[in-house]
Amino acid sequence: MQSLKVLILEDHPFQLMALHQMLNANGVFDVLTAESVESACRSLERRGRVDVAICDLQMPDADGLALIQHLANEGLAGALIVLSGAERNVLDNVSQLARQLGLRVLGSLQKPACAASLRKLLEQYLHETPEPQPVKAVAPQSGVPDLQALRPEQFELTLSQWVVHYQPKVCFEGTLVGVEALVRWQHPTLGLLTPRQFLPMIEQAGLLATMTWHVLDQTLAFSAGHRLDNGDALPVAVNISPRLLEHEDFTRQVTAALERHGVPANALTLEIIESAQCALDIAQLEGLLRLRISGCQLSIDDFGMGDSNLQRLLELPFSELKLPSEFIRGMANDGRKAAVVAGALMMARRMDLKVVVEGVETVQDLLSIKALGSPVIQGYFIARPMDGNHLKRWIADREGFCNRPIDQLMPSSCRRM
Repeated sequence: MQSLKVLILEDHPFQLMALHQMLNANGVFDVLTAESVESACRSLERRGRVDVAICDLQMPDADGLALIQHLANEGLAGALIVLSGAERNVLDNVSQLARQLGLRVLGSLQKPACAASLRKLLEQYLHETPEPQPVKAVAPQSGVPDLQALRPEQFELTLSQWVVHYQPKVCFEGTLVGVEALVRWQHPTLGLLTPRQFLPMIEQAGLLATMTWHVLDQTLAFSAGHRLDNGDALPVAVNISPRLLEHEDFTRQVTAALERHGVPANALTLEIIESAQCALDIAQLEGLLRLRISGCQLSIDDFGMGDSNLQRLLELPFSELKLPSEFIRGMANDGRKAAVVAGALMMARRMDLKVVVEGVETVQDLLSIKALGSPVIQGYFIARPMDGNHLKRWIADREGFCNRPIDQLMPSSCRRM
């Protein structure tokens, strides 16, 4: 770990010294220490970006949230470890906030930290391959200056730069059951951009529908071109804004795209992003029912995160619900999250709905889910989003063991007896 550069924000001298010694014992010697947010910001200004920031929350002046915001705004940390004596639910909520700001959170530790726990998180940082990043990380609030200067008609000219990455979904038996399509912007100078960096500007330009149909078209073309072992088209899922459902020709355009690529309706899942603002008339609801009757699947995305999830679940003909990563991360050590997931799985079984669990990142997450049931799983533990060529290689590499249960692919020490 000698190559790691780490920042510690800790106002207690003994805790600061102990953390520094733990890092040294783990082979990390490039360590910046700070006893206040102000001194941490000065150190970062002098020494530049760090790989990992270890951030205490309770400080005498500005609290740790101020540093987390600064790290996110300026792109000054590859990952974050939250360390505090605060209650566990506070640590979890801070971690969730940091992720929403765009930071990669390795985990949260309650004081006093131990060397083994710290080492585990640092090893996680080293072993996980990060997603491609643009030249400079940009906070959601500030946007990307080069893009903000574009007029709506200029945005439309970038259509060829909107590419699709795919994240696999597998069952516990180890079989690939489909992929989720995720849009990316392959910018010629800024590199690969995620929706967090450009989607607000796409919406402001009135091009959300254009982008969605472009993604659907690329995704169905990929599905048609990559068959499963049994010869069926690869099942794909595409995110749909509720506002698109209100378009009169929505159902017709979906049907036309399926016919154009020769993909059967049962190979397509439309993931509806939850919104309380979606109000469909009878004709639009009839269109969704026609898609369902033809075999197309309808999934309620980020279930439990919106104000009207339960009502929407009863109003629309959903066949699947997706549990978001916010409920899954750290579930092994959080009885509240486990209770929420168990309740959702029970409800889904009673309603005859399929369940996809996303955000599975660790062995502990996986085993906690298996103890509650066997839904389809998706997340970094399985695979990160990748372009079509990388996905084909990923599938080919798995052919030798694709029918083995997921837990048999883990180290024997991690398996549940």
